Amino acid sequence: MPSLLAVFAHPDDESLLAGGVLARHHAAGARTGVVTATWAPDSRRAPELADALAVLGAGAPRLLGYNDARNPEAAPGRPRLIDAPLDKAIGRLVARIRDFKPEIVVTHDAVGQLTGHPDHVRTHQITLLAVEAAGLAHLHPEAGPPWQPAALYAATHPESGVGLLGPLLEGVGKNVLAVPDPYVTTSVDITPWADVKWAAILAHRGEVARERALPGILARLPEADRARIIRTEHFTRLTAGPTKGDPARLTT
Repeated sequence: MPSLLAVFAHPDDESLLAGGVLARHHAAGARTGVVTATWAPDSRRAPELADALAVLGAGAPRLLGYNDARNPEAAPGRPRLIDAPLDKAIGRLVARIRDFKPEIVVTHDAVGQLTGHPDHVRTHQITLLAVEAAGLAHLHPEAGPPWQPAALYAATHPESGVGLLGPLLEGVGKNVLAVPDPYVTTSVDITPWADVKWAAILAHRGEVARERALPGILARLPEADRARIIRTEHFTRLTAGPTKGDPARLTT
C-alpha cells in the first residue's frame, strides 16, 4: 500500500470522508498522516482529533491552525482559512507534504464535500496548488527539498451514492452537493475497516453530541442504516499517474 496523507478542513473530516482508506493503508503497513487546516493545537477539538488519529493509525495531529469560517472559537486571534493569504497557506502545506513525503494525497472535492462549507472549498484549492508546488524546487524553497506525490484524490459523493445522507442533511437545514456519477473514478468498499472508522468518528465527542453535526446525526441512526452510509468511500483522481488506476482502491 502506498503512503497516504489526507488534507482536510476540520477535525472529523478525516474520519468521515477517508477513515476507511486511512485505516486500510495503515493496516497494510503504509505510512498515513492527516493535515487539518483549521482549529488551533490548543483548541477543544485538538485532543479529540488526536484520539481519532490514534484509532486510525495516522500519527499525531498536523494542525495548520487557521480559524474556522463559521466558528471563531477554533483559533481565536488567528486569520480564518478563507481570509489567509493564499501563497502563505500553500507554503505551509507544502512544508507538510515535503516533510511527510506521501505517495498519495487526499483532500476535499471542488464543491465542498456535500455541504459546500467554505473551508472545504478553500482546502481543496490550497491542496491542489500545494501538491503541484511541492515538487518544484523553485517554489517555497524554505519548506524543504522538493517532493512530488504520485497521485491526488478528492473525496466526494456521487449523485447516485448520496442515499440516506440526502434527507438526513436536508432535515437539519444543510446543503447536499453531490457530483455527477462519471466524476467519481474510485469507490472503495471499506467494510472490513468500518468498525475502525466508526470508532474514529466517535472520538470526535463534541460533534457526536451536536444535533446538526454529521457525527451526531450518524450516532442517532440504527446501526444498519449507519453501516450503509459509511461503508463506501468515493474519490475522484485529479492527477495522472503511471497507470490508469484501479477502480476499487487508491493507487499511485
